[in-house]
Amino acid sequence: MDTTSNQAAEDRLTHALRISASQASSLAGGAAVLLFTHIEGDPSSGRLRAAAGFSSADEARETAAALEEIVRSTIDTAEPQSAPVTGPLAARLEGATCHVLPLIARKRSVGALVIASATALSSEANRAVETLTWGTACQIDHPSLSARFEMLFAESEKHLEAADEQSDELLKLSEDLFAQDIELLRNNEKLGKIEKLKNDFIEKMSRELRTPLNSIIESTITVLSSEHENLSLSSRQTLRHALDEGTAFQRTLQNILDLWRVKQDEFPIEIQELSVADIIDETIFSVQDTVGSKPVEIVKVIPNPVPRIRADLAKVNQILFLLLDNAAKFTEEGSVKIGARLEEDRLHCWIEDTGIGICPDDQRYIWNEFYQVDDRASTRYRGAGLGLTLVHDLLALLDGDSLLQSELGVGTRVEFSVPVVLA
Repeated sequence: MDTTSNQAAEDRLTHALRISASQASSLAGGAAVLLFTHIEGDPSSGRLRAAAGFSSADEARETAAALEEIVRSTIDTAEPQSAPVTGPLAARLEGATCHVLPLIARKRSVGALVIASATALSSEANRAVETLTWGTACQIDHPSLSARFEMLFAESEKHLEAADEQSDELLKLSEDLFAQDIELLRNNEKLGKIEKLKNDFIEKMSRELRTPLNSIIESTITVLSSEHENLSLSSRQTLRHALDEGTAFQRTLQNILDLWRVKQDEFPIEIQELSVADIIDETIFSVQDTVGSKPVEIVKVIPNPVPRIRADLAKVNQILFLLLDNAAKFTEEGSVKIGARLEEDRLHCWIEDTGIGICPDDQRYIWNEFYQVDDRASTRYRGAGLGLTLVHDLLALLDGDSLLQSELGVGTRVEFSVPVVLA
């Protein structure tokens, strides 16, 4: 194959491996996943090609470096291995285990899949992961197998006298290629059925819940605005409460759908010009309902003017809203500060509150799906524990990172940064 064809094949493989890592993370309940490929003759034995479920690209790379020895051993022995999570991921997933699975094609290792999870996989998830590892191994091996077959076929045509000597290898390679094609089709069919069931459920939930919910919210707003004078005080309070609950449910449903899109690699990055000051103003306006009548002041802090930049406007806006809304929710009095600064090629934003704070034992878990610091808090503070998980996944998608500092009874500060370019 020529250089252009080689690059196209490499790009297709890279895209396929990223999807495989994302699918593995989803099947394992949002676990951290690393995917390595093995190039024959490479002394390093394994090369990191894709990752999912990490807070940042740096965390994924550092975790991969910490697992280098066990990954190499798994590839060399072609046997699954397990080890406690080490490196930067250990602080976030205390007590978690790394399951390193070899990717086998034509009875040889072509890579390894690492799944780091604090909980054991169900039997159904294990079967799905087995199917995924087989398909991923075929995807890794298929290009080299095809290239070898094409090379031998071309040589046999040029040197007819050597054709007999190469015919056996050509026949074997042809059989292997055909077998891989069949297995890839079967694998894609199995995974396709799983994905179709999930997609059908998400689409149905979106249609069956969002449409009537939007109608209820719109009708409630209409009644409150048009019949305000004719309603008793208790009726107005009841309708406002229903509106608040409906809006909160709407946001939870949207978070679920957005999380799903991120995990399915269906949330493309869309770069456009934006004003940081304007985004912060919009975010502050959007959380006024959360603050309500509480004696809480939201303060904008931008030490130095930030020039117009290019980044994913929608995702940065969503991250800021989720963090500010969370801070306002858990702050009963005092202030919530939201600020930004530009350092080199990264935008740094932070939200600092004087709220209830988070104890050290809980801080490592707050990015997990559906995690609540206090189970009783779900009745007092509306939410399903998905906002911070979505923040985590959006930052990973944008190659961003985050830092959490909190003291119980004093407050919390969350800072994140994402790469940007000047407009």
